Amino acid sequence: MTTENTSLIKLEGVTKVFLTDEVETHALSGIHMEIFKGEFVSIAGPSGCGKSTLLSILGLLDTPTDGTYYLNSRPVHGLTLPERARIRNREIGFIFQSFNLIGDLTVYENVELPLTYRGMPAAERKTRVTEALEKVGMGHRAKHLPSQLSGGQQQRVAVARALAGSPAVLLADEPTGNLDSKNGDAVMELLHNLHKTGSTIVMVTHDARFARHSERTIHVFDGRVVEEQVESDPTH
Repeated sequence: MTTENTSLIKLEGVTKVFLTDEVETHALSGIHMEIFKGEFVSIAGPSGCGKSTLLSILGLLDTPTDGTYYLNSRPVHGLTLPERARIRNREIGFIFQSFNLIGDLTVYENVELPLTYRGMPAAERKTRVTEALEKVGMGHRAKHLPSQLSGGQQQRVAVARALAGSPAVLLADEPTGNLDSKNGDAVMELLHNLHKTGSTIVMVTHDARFARHSERTIHVFDGRVVEEQVESDPTH
């Protein structure tokens, strides 16, 4: 997928320090990064290197201690909490390792819920939910509860929930972490196909095999970007 060379995400000198019991933990140190519309980027590195902290900042779930984050050319550091929540709901799709589906809601209702928070009309919600479930091959399971699905199917529903809002970027945090290799491969194939249709994807992974699905891998170690690697021939 060729990018449009339009900057979607830009970090300049982003640092994150956690203070606990008078101990300073530098989770991120001077991160510079730019991600363009239409890219599929992996953030790779060992456990505890700062990958998930970085993704939390990108998803507006956390704020940097220092540095600047631009989303769609807008600095986000001055946003109020309601403004951050609104951008998260409208512009960012989240895919988590643990699926984060609500157990007593059906597949359909899980995908619909973020759209309901937007105040979207029922007819538009129905169209979007149906299209998203079809796109991930789960339309036939719309009335099932999460407990009636396999792990791979639950992750497909989680992807549909992220897609339904037509976000500017999909943020995937170890999306294959709780899946066996067969289901992990199937979810990666799904993300690969979404990227081919124009989705911008940023994926955190510690698995080099899955990182190869992306066009570019940003390697993080001890809270710093240590290497960037462009895949000459992303998987498939």
